[in-house]
Amino acid sequence: MAPEAPIKQAFWNCVTALCAGAVALSSFSLTAEAARRHSHSRHHPSPPIAAAVPKRALPYPSLALPFDIPGTQYLPLAWTEIAGWSDDDHLAAYKAFRVSCKSITPQNQPSPEAKAIGGSLNEPCRVAKTLELNDGAKAKAFFEEQFSPLRISRLGEPDGFVTGYYEPILDGSRTPTDVYTVPIYRRPSNLFVRGFRQDSVSLPNKGQVFRKIGRRKLVPYYDRGEIEDGIIAGRGLEIAYLKDSTDLLFAQIQGSARIKLEDGSTIRINYDAHNGYPYTAVGRILIERGIVAKDEMSMQKIREWMAQNPDGAKELRRQNRSYIFFREVNLSDKDEAVGAQGVPLTAGRSIAVDKALHVYGTPFFIEGQLPIESDRSKTPFHRLMIAQDTGSAIVGPARADLYFGAGQEAGRVSGRLRHPMHFVMLVPKSLDPVARGARLPVPDPRPSERIAKLFPQTAPAKDQKDAQPVAAAAKAPENAKAAAPAAQTKGATVAVANPVPLPEPRPVIKPSREQRKHVHRRTHRQ
Repeated sequence: MAPEAPIKQAFWNCVTALCAGAVALSSFSLTAEAARRHSHSRHHPSPPIAAAVPKRALPYPSLALPFDIPGTQYLPLAWTEIAGWSDDDHLAAYKAFRVSCKSITPQNQPSPEAKAIGGSLNEPCRVAKTLELNDGAKAKAFFEEQFSPLRISRLGEPDGFVTGYYEPILDGSRTPTDVYTVPIYRRPSNLFVRGFRQDSVSLPNKGQVFRKIGRRKLVPYYDRGEIEDGIIAGRGLEIAYLKDSTDLLFAQIQGSARIKLEDGSTIRINYDAHNGYPYTAVGRILIERGIVAKDEMSMQKIREWMAQNPDGAKELRRQNRSYIFFREVNLSDKDEAVGAQGVPLTAGRSIAVDKALHVYGTPFFIEGQLPIESDRSKTPFHRLMIAQDTGSAIVGPARADLYFGAGQEAGRVSGRLRHPMHFVMLVPKSLDPVARGARLPVPDPRPSERIAKLFPQTAPAKDQKDAQPVAAAAKAPENAKAAAPAAQTKGATVAVANPVPLPEPRPVIKPSREQRKHVHRRTHRQ
């Protein structure tokens, strides 16, 4: 053996011993660290890990709103915040409400999805049918227990708008005479409305109406001018005859009338159908032509002008192409007119509303000032009224026609009304928008002010013309930009920051249709 062999052997033995010691020390330190962590976890347990909150799905889920009337703004109120609420005759309103409840049943109510109120009046009506109240305080307590007040108006407008209507009492005859020459027509048999049988009672007062020719052909029905010229005369459709076409026009506007015959008897007529043309207010035409001032317009003014201008009255009537057909109703002189709900109206408590938005029987508290006593008076008016009728000119969430009864005095009062008023809708407690709205999810928080400044967002330009000034300002030299604030005028366009660009989507690379070239590789054998 060479002399350096023992030295190499001793060197390798030392290296082996050092490696073994290092392994032993590392294993000992790992064991000690594990023991320390185990002891710490026993005396200091770690807090439980919170479950991960699922991210909100975007866009937000489509949730039903607690109360929704198209184009309407709402404001929940307390009863003490309603001006004049405690001064009203709640017993009179309660009696009118009970009349409406006679036709409100679960069978004939609209579905909850059809209108905001839906069938929620069933519960207040169920309670009212069991209560024979003779005290105003108890009637007031009934409305406060069953309903929640909600001020409503058209979106962007502070108030609603009211007009008045009544039931005219007119002189007439069953047969034509030298005095009574203007016929009142019942609904023709060839008048057709899609979705309704021809013998249905009280067809809709809006929508298309056709004249049926043969079995299948439908054409628009005759307008007012054609009917006044006698296109349907002599078909046995005449109910009675009036003295003047103006009387017939106002009977059609009001939707009902009482015809006093020469023998002392009375004919009661109600709306039955219309000819399909939209209603045009003749009073508005007189205002637009400058014939009557807007602040002086009334039903009496229209009558006076038509009486003084017979030829002009004929042309004015025909501007309103809408024509109303009537039906006889079996009512006595003591009975009030029957509204679209099918129940007798109550003078001073019944209103006509937009039936496309509201449900018959809904209570409305209307508050403001009206010229009740005279043309110039401002009589305080705060009254709880019940929706029991409708009209073709009554459109909107806070629009009502106040019913004042029958006769000349009722006609004078109603003819003066064209005024803004506050509307408070009484919503059944089952539809309380405050309580139901509390269950809607809260939107995500808005970004902080710092983030909003770092990443300003602007609406895109409506057209290229709007975008050109912004682009020109962005390309201006720096010295021009510095001098821009001093040179800006009222009509100058100010450049705004561009929106943060979104990342471009990954490009779609279509696979190449070229066939791959096969590479022949040689295998090298060793």
